[in-house]
Amino acid sequence: MELFQMFSYPFMQRALIAGILVSLCAALLGVPLVLKRYSMIGDGLSHVSFGALAVAVAVGAAPLTFSIPVVILAAFFLLRIADGRWGSDAAIAVLSASSLAIGILVISLTTGMTTDVDNYMFGSVLAMTKADVILSVALCAAVLVLFVVFYHKLFAVTFDESFARATGLRVGLYNTLLAILTALTIVLGMRMMGAMLISSLVIFPALTAMRLLRSFRGVVICAATTSVLCFCAGLTVSFVRSTPVGATVVAANLLVFLAACVLGKLRRG
Repeated sequence: MELFQMFSYPFMQRALIAGILVSLCAALLGVPLVLKRYSMIGDGLSHVSFGALAVAVAVGAAPLTFSIPVVILAAFFLLRIADGRWGSDAAIAVLSASSLAIGILVISLTTGMTTDVDNYMFGSVLAMTKADVILSVALCAAVLVLFVVFYHKLFAVTFDESFARATGLRVGLYNTLLAILTALTIVLGMRMMGAMLISSLVIFPALTAMRLLRSFRGVVICAATTSVLCFCAGLTVSFVRSTPVGATVVAANLLVFLAACVLGKLRRG
């Protein structure tokens, strides 16, 4: 009965639609990111998005409209820095800490910790507007289409960059595409999951699937399914128990990951 009541509320309907799409995109992109040891790029970009939204709130701009180009630009430069003298982990750490510091300074000097900033930092289903959902559907559809179209190219770049480069594949282009798609997903999910927790949607489903399956396609499908189911479970528990959506979804992903670890050990044993 509570489930039917849950989906009778417009804000829960909006959260379900946007959440499923963002979870699906995050899981699909998470597999190549984890395999390429770029799993923390989501965390770095989420901090960039927080810094961008803090500036947007301070100047009175639309947070999502302002954040998307900033985070995409950050993803582009992050890859360029990581491919140079710096390692990817150092580049992400510098970008993450700097963006978070800028965001906190801007907030403290201007608006203070408003409800809008708090919603973006920790997530809130009540914060999802109809315009947010429309934007999420459009951009998530673009992410899914691009992932499917360039699936084989991303597969090649993920497993052997040297061989892919030797065959004439533009490795830099596809790495940049992967980072840009991740940036879009991070910004879209930030409204509901929060900037502090959105990166978990990129990491957990991929790690869970890798404990159970070995083929790239199998891992991608398993990660996508796990991510969507965990989001739906987390959203339901959040509504019933009045807990924060972002934290509840992460807890659901954590439980499934631990179960997959145990099952994986039993199968190998």
